Amino acid sequence: MKILLTLSLALFLSYAGKLPHTEQLIVVTTKNWSTPSGTLQRYEMQGSKWYKVGNAISIKLGRNGLGWGRGLHSIPKNAKIIKREGDGKAPAGIFTLKQAFGYQPFVVSYPYEVYKTTDHCVDDAGSKYYNKIIDSTKVKKDYKSFEHMKFPKDYYKYGIVVNHNHIDEPGAVKGAGSCIFMHIKKVPTAGCTVMNEKEMKEIIEWLDADKNPLLLQGTEAVVKSLGKSLRLSL
Repeated sequence: MKILLTLSLALFLSYAGKLPHTEQLIVVTTKNWSTPSGTLQRYEMQGSKWYKVGNAISIKLGRNGLGWGRGLHSIPKNAKIIKREGDGKAPAGIFTLKQAFGYQPFVVSYPYEVYKTTDHCVDDAGSKYYNKIIDSTKVKKDYKSFEHMKFPKDYYKYGIVVNHNHIDEPGAVKGAGSCIFMHIKKVPTAGCTVMNEKEMKEIIEWLDADKNPLLLQGTEAVVKSLGKSLRLSL
């Protein structure tokens, strides 16, 4: 098993040349594939070296742990745990970040959207809007399952869209997982990575689109291996 894991992770090192340049990293690390909790640490590039930003924070993620997601990395051919719709797992891998969002205006330099109750993120794999955030008042509804981007609870009061499985763009694989965010919550989720409001706002304020921030998320072994492809030594 250890040999198979080593070979799987080695596949990622050859992918390093295809990764975009980045100067900001959000690194989420878990003990193993099944744990619903972990640690988040921010990093920023200064010169040619990565430096920690702020203190590490405790986070929750998928209630069933992690599964390989679809992002900038390649999923190992022999991977046994791959993210699927409804599996209660957060995606492991390297991902770009899209817009931050919330229920009210937030003056930050990073792209930020204010969502309404009629804004939906579609998780119905049978819909042409699968893994897209849409204004439901402007489309012909062909879906039965979706998430409100604004609702009475404050879970999405502030958040960030993680570009897992080509959210809001062509190429989403039906059933491979949808609507993955970083947002506010105290308990494990259906697949998102969560923290408290103060921590979420601090991350949004720190993000700089010009530095092309990325999310690196996985077990200790995965993060260590993929970190090498980003010149991050852990």
